[in-house]
Amino acid sequence: MAAPENHKGLKRIWNAFFYSINGFKACYRTEEAFKQEIVLALILIPLGLYLGESAVERLFLCVSVMFVLLVELLNTAIERAIDRISFEKHELSKESKDMGSAAVLLSILIALFTWSVILIR
Repeated sequence: MAAPENHKGLKRIWNAFFYSINGFKACYRTEEAFKQEIVLALILIPLGLYLGESAVERLFLCVSVMFVLLVELLNTAIERAIDRISFEKHELSKESKDMGSAAVLLSILIALFTWSVILIR
């Protein structure tokens, strides 16, 4: 069975771009942590571009901040999927959400470590 025309080629890429924008909007609208991380990213990414002494340093400073946003988006997706299934308390649901939260914490620690190593020479 062939994919519908709107799921092929440039049209698929175009649609995927707007689905992604909708994902950013939904996360920003509903997740306080994501809002805070966006504000920090708006400060830290330009700062990273300024403070990095080489292209590699600038890359690591900026990507480490973007990595936190990426993991927060995935954590929110996990939480939403669990909540979509059921609001009933279940140990596996709790563990899934806790693991997503742990991933966010780890991404923040990676960013802090990256910034520390590069800036404290």
